[in-house]
Amino acid sequence: MRDHPDALMLFAAGFGTRMGALTAALPKPLIKVAGRALIDHALALVDGVPLARKALNLHYLPEQIKAHLAHRTDIAFSLESPAILETGGGLRQALPLLGYGPVFTLNTDAIWAGPNPLMILRQAWIPRTMDALLLLIPEQAARGHVGPGDFTRCAGGRITRGGDHIYVGAQIIRTETLHQMAAPVFSLNRLWDQMIATGRAYGAVYPGHWCDVGQPGGIQQAEAMLADV
Repeated sequence: MRDHPDALMLFAAGFGTRMGALTAALPKPLIKVAGRALIDHALALVDGVPLARKALNLHYLPEQIKAHLAHRTDIAFSLESPAILETGGGLRQALPLLGYGPVFTLNTDAIWAGPNPLMILRQAWIPRTMDALLLLIPEQAARGHVGPGDFTRCAGGRITRGGDHIYVGAQIIRTETLHQMAAPVFSLNRLWDQMIATGRAYGAVYPGHWCDVGQPGGIQQAEAMLADV
């Protein structure tokens, strides 16, 4: 089994309910920021990293995303039906498309400006000590984010829950324990909690700019960020 990730999962199945009317007839990954769909911003990052396999999960208005990506023969689709499976269940379903061992995952509802976040993770990954490596940004530098911090980054890079760093939706995570989850629908937070408890969950800090586009105001914030850099 490989120890270094050469596969990536894109999360694109969500309903985008916080976007309100913008997602009434359009999946969130196709919302445009600076004239470009969110999914295309994400794929620009993916294309900057050598990967053997790429998968993208679908649930809400899947045919629109398939049509938008019809030219991308390198991406496999994992359709979640009849129910959306959340991040953990969705990743588990996609494993036959990704292979087994550690994988990258990337959310499709954020905008980045700076070094490729996937390369930051790749360079910081230490397989002998890590089961998960989450990319974080200091709370004061996070644009578009609503709510408290997610993690504290401790000495040596290990993380604990709560604190002054925000998870920015990019990580490397081992997938072996996904099959131990009995429920078909579950969040990757459950795996993170297990990995935190064993001291094998780590965080790397992103040195560039990042904006969450989870609600309508995030579009303008992301466009302003891109204009500033």
